[in-house]
Amino acid sequence: MRLGMFMMPVHPPGRSMSETLAEDTAKSVLADKLGYDELWMGEHFSATTEPFPSPLMFLAGLVPQTRNLTFGTAVINLPNHHPAIVAAECAQFDHMSGGRFLMGVGSGGLASDFELFNIDPAARQRQFMESIDMILRIWAQDPPYDIKGEFWNVQIQRAIMPELGVGTMPKPLQKPHPPIHISISSPDSASAKLAGSKGWGIISGPVAPLYAVANHWRAYSEARREAGSRARSEDWRVSRLMIVAPTDAEAEERVYGERASNHYYCSYMRKALAAAKRLWMIKPQPEMPDEDCTPEAIMNECVIYGSPRTVLDRLVALRERVGPFGTLLQIGLDWGGPNEAWEREGMRLLAQDVMPRFRQHVTAQAAE
Repeated sequence: MRLGMFMMPVHPPGRSMSETLAEDTAKSVLADKLGYDELWMGEHFSATTEPFPSPLMFLAGLVPQTRNLTFGTAVINLPNHHPAIVAAECAQFDHMSGGRFLMGVGSGGLASDFELFNIDPAARQRQFMESIDMILRIWAQDPPYDIKGEFWNVQIQRAIMPELGVGTMPKPLQKPHPPIHISISSPDSASAKLAGSKGWGIISGPVAPLYAVANHWRAYSEARREAGSRARSEDWRVSRLMIVAPTDAEAEERVYGERASNHYYCSYMRKALAAAKRLWMIKPQPEMPDEDCTPEAIMNECVIYGSPRTVLDRLVALRERVGPFGTLLQIGLDWGGPNEAWEREGMRLLAQDVMPRFRQHVTAQAAE
């Protein structure tokens, strides 16, 4: 059982990028010192609430500052980029990080990014599949390159000088390539089935209702079986909002208080998905009326909180309900106002008091 931090990140839009970059760097370095295993960072070009256009650039800055963390992109939205750029930059980062790289990719979900890059939402899944295929083909061969697609072409045929290395694209350090992961949220996820058929890992989203998270594992496992393999716990990551405090009462205040970061997070996700007519993805019950899917209802479903003892019990119950995930990803919340002290303390309690006992439980369960 591994522990990671998933920073989309989400910050109130009035904060400056300089502040949030510094805050998220401090949060990442703290996670490394506390023994977190992984750090995942999202990509958004046109939202100051989720303000990082280049997860690889941010993560590259952390390489010399950390020792324990493996770095993941959650996700590089492939329709936003030419496949050759993604292939080259990910190969470079894999070498820069010494192979501490998990390559999360997706088709995107931010409407303003679709507009910015003139992406047809109806075509983006085809773009995603074409892009990842081209990336893997680039990594698997030497020049000449002549890869033609519906949306992009990759071609180097004339300007090749082997004795100078000219015309050859970089390959990753990890062979045959870094592990590939996709993030999934919807209850009946075609992406979970796709990942299972390809042997990729999956990340269940933080506001996916619990019945949907359980469906993710069932769909993924079935697709792995149909592909002739067995689903592995280590290929499944579940992300949740987690608030750990010294007592249950303090944790409840940090979850439901007016200044709580997770309340803003759930409000933001609720408004964004409702505007995109995708609120059904996060309803705790599928038939719930839209007006009942409030930020509080989402928090009741998706936030794990309490004292270390209570959080341990709730994590055990979570895994028994949804399935045998192998990595727990804590959502990185905004540190504005009183939240920095709360979140620092919560990270320490989660890493040092909760996770050792949770790992013991998982190990004992596997031995039965």
